[in-house]
This record gives sequence, structure tokens and C-alpha cells, in this order.
Amino acid sequence: MRIEHLAIWVKDLDAMKRFYVTYFDAVPGEMYHNPKKDFNSYFLSFKEGGSRLELMHRPDIAVRQNESIEFIGITHFAISVGSKGKVDALTDRFRDSGFKIVGEPRTTGDGYYESVVLDPEKNRIEITE
Repeated sequence: MRIEHLAIWVKDLDAMKRFYVTYFDAVPGEMYHNPKKDFNSYFLSFKEGGSRLELMHRPDIAVRQNESIEFIGITHFAISVGSKGKVDALTDRFRDSGFKIVGEPRTTGDGYYESVVLDPEKNRIEITE
């Protein structure tokens, strides 16, 4: 068994799609639209295969107000980029682009080399080797 996909409610569907395409080389599928529910989504695939990311939008979904407070439930997801050097380079690219780095590159107690960045809508992404 494996995780097939993870879904995220987003405020700005196109901006979030651009973020994952630009920084993680995600390949978007066609936009799905359900006019009855006023629902739109994209599935994003990653070149290395594996799990996909679904970005979903519906105008009645509430926006998180405080990114510094964590809640019970999914708190982050990790994207492996292949090496420590790539973690460092991507972290610097995020920093140079004005994104908030909430965890500098480091080796964690459980052995991961990672950094943590907030995407445009404040979701935590661990960038791992």
C-alpha cells in the first residue's frame, strides 16, 4: 500500500499550482470543475512518480488565520529532492523569492536532512534529501 494523494484546500488555485510547478517541478493535470458545488481542483504529479498532490478550491472554505499555531491533524508533508545540496539550494531559492523558512536546513534527531518552508497559503512543507 502507499499514499496515493494528499489534498489541500486553497484560496488561490492558480497561484498554488504555479508554486508547486515552479519550485517542485510538479506536472498539473487538467483542471476539474464541478459547477453544482462551485468546486475546482488540479492533481499535481511529480516526475519521480509516487504520491500526487490535489489542490482544491471552493469559495466557502475558511482560511487559516495563524500559521504559527499548529493544530491536531496533518501538520506538514515532505517532498524529497534527492540530496543535501538540493535541500540547501532549494531552501536558498525560497528565501531569495521571499518565502518564509520556518526550519533551516539541518539533520533532525530521526536522521532526516531537511528544511521547512511555508507555501503561499502557509502550509508547511519539509524539503528532504
